[in-house]
Amino acid sequence: MAQQLEGRTERRRADRTALHLSATMRDGVRKAPARVIDMSIHGCRIECSTVVTDDKMVWLAIAGIEGQHCRVAWHCEEFIGLEFETPLSQAVFDRLVQDQQQLPDAAIRELRSIASRTNWLARKASDEDIAILADISRQCAENAVVEGLRRSAAPKARPANK
Repeated sequence: MAQQLEGRTERRRADRTALHLSATMRDGVRKAPARVIDMSIHGCRIECSTVVTDDKMVWLAIAGIEGQHCRVAWHCEEFIGLEFETPLSQAVFDRLVQDQQQLPDAAIRELRSIASRTNWLARKASDEDIAILADISRQCAENAVVEGLRRSAAPKARPANK
């Protein structure tokens, strides 16, 4: 299912799920904190201040799962698309999603912040980066709305009768 984004072929094999996970990325020389924004069994999108180049191999450590060798599929500003060298098992991925079934309010606010920031960056970006940043903005905004609706639809805990 390839789709064109402003002349760029989208090669994602599976839809990504919004997650809010802390991670560490190492490129062989540097080690930097990162945040996983969304993920599929084949890869993830992270926010990380480390400068990387496309096709470089990096190591991504995410709490709760085995570290992953990843190929940098793309990078734009502080956002990086990573392809796992070995896809996650469906069971591991399902456990991560289950553990994050309901994102906390802070994570939803962060998705909104990323959407706003990438929208602003897209307005100032080069032609080759506009589509990437606009896509990140759109997906984070959509994920924030979906997660916000999911939180508001969740049953509220009742206070215990005394």
